Amino acid sequence: WPAATLEQAVIDAGGCAAQMRSEAQWLQHPQGSAVQQEALIAQQATDAAPPPAWLLSPARPLLGVRVLDLTRIIAGPVATRFLASLGAQVLRIDPPDWHEPTLEEEITCGKRCARLDIKSRAGREQLRQLLQHSDVLVHGYRADALEKLGLDADTRRQLAPGLVDVSLNAWGWSGPWRNRRGFDSLVQMGCGIAEQGMRWSGNNQPTPLPVQALDHATGYLMAAAVLEGLRQRLTNGVGWQARLSLARTARLLQQFGDAPQNAQNGIYAQHDDALSAIEINQWGIAERLRAAAYLPGTPMICATPGVKLGSSAASW
Repeated sequence: WPAATLEQAVIDAGGCAAQMRSEAQWLQHPQGSAVQQEALIAQQATDAAPPPAWLLSPARPLLGVRVLDLTRIIAGPVATRFLASLGAQVLRIDPPDWHEPTLEEEITCGKRCARLDIKSRAGREQLRQLLQHSDVLVHGYRADALEKLGLDADTRRQLAPGLVDVSLNAWGWSGPWRNRRGFDSLVQMGCGIAEQGMRWSGNNQPTPLPVQALDHATGYLMAAAVLEGLRQRLTNGVGWQARLSLARTARLLQQFGDAPQNAQNGIYAQHDDALSAIEINQWGIAERLRAAAYLPGTPMICATPGVKLGSSAASW
């Protein structure tokens, strides 16, 4: 199969695929060109809203803030885990049959996790009720997914005036691929990172980064966007909307250039990478890594250990 033909055939069949491209090829591609014109965090004020009743305790600054989490896998869950560690009340919603083996214990601490079939009428109505009582919505659906469920941006703002609405897309918010399915590894293949890694390491096969760096980096950027939205709500009495994408984060990374040729290619644990406290959760006794980002002078501690998906009711 020619690579481009196979890529398109998989997409046409409803799957996910990305041909390996070089950075130069990506920048010449219509989607790569579109992403380059986008802001790293595209954000704007929305509607006026009454002042919130958050307590703003220095020890738990997000105590009382309700975060509705409609994200999967790594990027979005990293963002909402960060918010949970600052005291936010995070409710994650998953489909009835969704599972994430090996990830649940890592990204669910501090959260409650419930299941809803939002494709059903009853599930959509319950989701709308949850949204009505939310301060923050973090979602990682494709650009048009919530619109098809009758929850476009205008509707979301009407349901929850002053909502801080932060969304993630894989391939960007403009261009021909804005509604294409994707995830970190595919974006690394499509935008030139895997090809750069192949040349850098001297391998004869695609060589992506040793971690899902686009996911983790975008997750922390999403958390930062939420914090800025909460600041805008408090100081200016407005709602806030922000959009991010894995492809735009990848572009930021590429703009810093290749690593030195003699750089170590590996991941090595450091003695202070883990939190001092041991966590006891449903999987056993665990040691939890520190967050890759932090707020100076502010404790970041999840109030509850990791939990299994679907272990709570879909209610505040």
